[in-house]
Amino acid sequence: MKDIKAKILSNEKTRYVYYKMVLDAPYIARSAKPGQFVEIKCSDSFEPLLRRPFSIHRVKGKGSRVKEIEILYEVVGKGTDVLSKKQKGESFDILGPLGNGFVLPRAHAPNLEPRAIIISGGIGAAPLVFLAEELTKKKIKTIVLIGAKTKKLILCEKDFKKFTSEVYVSTDDGTYGCKGFVSKLFHNILKTTESNFETVVYVCGPHGMLKCIAQICEERNFECQVSLEENMACGIGACLGCVVKTKTGNKLACKDGPVFDSKEIIW
Repeated sequence: MKDIKAKILSNEKTRYVYYKMVLDAPYIARSAKPGQFVEIKCSDSFEPLLRRPFSIHRVKGKGSRVKEIEILYEVVGKGTDVLSKKQKGESFDILGPLGNGFVLPRAHAPNLEPRAIIISGGIGAAPLVFLAEELTKKKIKTIVLIGAKTKKLILCEKDFKKFTSEVYVSTDDGTYGCKGFVSKLFHNILKTTESNFETVVYVCGPHGMLKCIAQICEERNFECQVSLEENMACGIGACLGCVVKTKTGNKLACKDGPVFDSKEIIW
């Protein structure tokens, strides 16, 4: 990881309270893996004092020309509100890439091909587009399920469709796609898709959704990797503010995660 000064190339509102920021950060762009994150110092003043963690949404460019990273974020408090007002050309301190990301699937059973199922809930879509792109590069069959409370909160549907034709949406209120929780959609998809795959599930979203998806995966003996949305003040394991209870003891979301094997988490 490195602490660098990154210049803002764009910072635009995408919809509702969601923004997408593009940063000139060549070292982080070339080093980052899906599921990793950065810590951003939103202001040069003491308010807000602490850095804010953001998943790396995508990296842009090819080969040696990879030099930009995208951050997808929701305005929910003082830090993100300050960030949303930043203009093109401004710079700030950014630390990254941080944490352990997703592990891409590899088939272990004979006669079974690897298959990835990506499940996002709300702003949980942020690290998963980068993952979908990498899975496509590896030619791994990928299915994407997107969950949101209502139609206006659906994120990244068009982005995911750039990498796979199998993108399904559910909304709690039924205003778009399947009505109900994304866990219900997950059940329905499993009933109608082929079984001759070795399936790995990748999920990011609210805690309750993660727990529900993890239980379904355990019942079906699927590998399930969850990206936890925790408050991470330092990003390097120094402040001990993002403790995760696991079956092998307390771990830190920033240092040991944010991606964990769902079977290890004490829900």
